[in-house]
Amino acid sequence: MTISPDRIPVIVGIGEIVDRPKEITEGLEPLDLLEQALRHAEADAGAKLLGEVQSLDVVNFLSWRYRDPEQLLAQRFGIAPAHCYYGPVGGESPIRYIHEAAKRIARGECSVAAVCGAEAQSTATKAERASVKLPWTPFAHDVEEPKRGAAFQKPLAVKLGVFRPVTVYPFYEAASSAHWGQTPREAMAESGVLWSRYSEAAAQNPNAWLKRRYAPEEITTPTADNRLIAWPYNKLMVANPSVNMGGALLLTSLAKARAAGIPEDRLVYPLGGASAEEPRDYLLRDQFYESHPQNAVLNAVMDLAGGDGRKFDAIELYSCFPCVPKMARRTLGLGADVQPTVTGGLTFFGAPLNTYMTHAACAMVRRLRDGAGLGLLYGQGGFVTKHHALVVSKTAPREALIQETSVQAEADRNKRAVPEFVTEAGGKGKVESFTVLYGRGGDVEHGVVMLRTEDDRRTLARIPASDAATLAHLLDMDRTPVGSIGEIAMAADGVPEWRVA
Repeated sequence: MTISPDRIPVIVGIGEIVDRPKEITEGLEPLDLLEQALRHAEADAGAKLLGEVQSLDVVNFLSWRYRDPEQLLAQRFGIAPAHCYYGPVGGESPIRYIHEAAKRIARGECSVAAVCGAEAQSTATKAERASVKLPWTPFAHDVEEPKRGAAFQKPLAVKLGVFRPVTVYPFYEAASSAHWGQTPREAMAESGVLWSRYSEAAAQNPNAWLKRRYAPEEITTPTADNRLIAWPYNKLMVANPSVNMGGALLLTSLAKARAAGIPEDRLVYPLGGASAEEPRDYLLRDQFYESHPQNAVLNAVMDLAGGDGRKFDAIELYSCFPCVPKMARRTLGLGADVQPTVTGGLTFFGAPLNTYMTHAACAMVRRLRDGAGLGLLYGQGGFVTKHHALVVSKTAPREALIQETSVQAEADRNKRAVPEFVTEAGGKGKVESFTVLYGRGGDVEHGVVMLRTEDDRRTLARIPASDAATLAHLLDMDRTPVGSIGEIAMAADGVPEWRVA
């Protein structure tokens, strides 16, 4: 069946901006970054398209607060898109927006769409620390702050400090590496090699915040400049949000691209994708060594590549923390020699919070224009919570873009029973996963273990900094503590504590 060219979506323009002001007050605010990124995307397309945008998606930003930023941005271009959206927090959201924009074009609902995101966290943080007033659009104090991690988590998790990404992802790191039969030392070595590959890509990306290659041992060895934050993650293994960046993509139909005279070799075609998610409360999951939504999403996009992850010529595996691409590459059937990024990763390229994947999409378009045939963009948000992947190609599709993208039913079908969570416990407790939290000076604040009780309920327990023996047991590099058994007792402040048997 022949597809009408006016129903074939294509990415025609990409734009990025990196702002490194010499003076704090010279820093561009997010709206300025969004505007410039979109103008760069139009220039890249080589066609006047911004005045015809009928679908505008703005990725949620956290460095500054506006009232209706999507409307403010539309006003700068003198447009009134029928779809004008400012979305919720989520690292997967740029891929979702690109995918949904492509579907609107495929349905004939619009002919030009824009997706953009920006953050100015570096400037905002420096201004706050220096008590400098920024000459930006006034901060919208009356707009509610977006809900993030702590809003969805249990009080005990918040009390123990395991409610932020950097303290929750270690649970997946420890549980998955134990499930794969790795010692902590082997898992750390894999993370170092993988993260070094991200840094190599960042070193070659002109838009990256940190443009140099880091050796694996530089990444995994704690130093004064690479301090431990939450075991096993050092500073060079976590996302770096202190950046000023904007990114944008323009999509249109193949018919309109041709009419505008855009060369065929500049076009990139979205072929399809998939999405699924977990509950926001991470303690409502059946286990922590794999993600059923991640598996369902990646298996679905592999089907678009003939059922083989090796068919992708270029991939971007979301990289807030090493456990995410480590799990993803195994689901995709890719080896330890995987090249996981075209962009540079959230540590080295930089992490403009929710909009990293906007930049990854720009990098993927460049890679496909340079000759790669098939690309995979996999984004993730929350605490291994929200997943969306998109397959893009240098070659025009033979079939219409599939409209149904949810694989939630498949993810839910694989989910096993979720243990009841309890805040009071005693007796024996088996380690399901763990982390250790560190202060800025490098000292242990306390450890946290996720436990299964004797009646197979789940709880969280603290290991005080004074319990050297139990901490040493957790931090043994040659033997995972996952599966080990110890004693649970309630502390005076009502928090469970765990001691190795």
